[in-house]
Amino acid sequence: MNIGITGHQKLEDSSLWDWVNTEIDKLLSKETEPLVGLSSLAIGADQLFAKSILRSGGSLHAIIPFDGYELKFSEGIHREEYFRLLNQATQVEILEWKESDELSYFNAGKRIVDLSDILFAVWNNKPAAGLGGTGDVVKYAIDLDKKVFHLNPITQTVVEK
Repeated sequence: MNIGITGHQKLEDSSLWDWVNTEIDKLLSKETEPLVGLSSLAIGADQLFAKSILRSGGSLHAIIPFDGYELKFSEGIHREEYFRLLNQATQVEILEWKESDELSYFNAGKRIVDLSDILFAVWNNKPAAGLGGTGDVVKYAIDLDKKVFHLNPITQTVVEK
């Protein structure tokens, strides 16, 4: 089962990441193995999901938006975690940079959706802050009739779309 992730990098209340982690683990436990997680390994939802996939015994397929993407991470723990997860990926796909970083992020989000049977979306249900944000990726997945599990950390609800 190929499962993709899209979601926030930060939450206003960082304690809600515990809820997100628990819900991702629950959802993964119900899916058919072997599990393949598709992620761009961004901070927040992407990295949390990648760790959950690996804990569950699944494999990680990293979809990197462009060469040099690691430079978008601040030095220190976030960049180190990115490289740690990247090194655990069984497949790494580096996409070509598009006209802007935002367009490249959206391109990576669409690639994740295209390869996924299911998309997990950690999303507050608000419009994307910029092109390629979670809202845009969710809309793309729904337009393709992909199964989407919407994990809303604000309302602490999980809804299948």
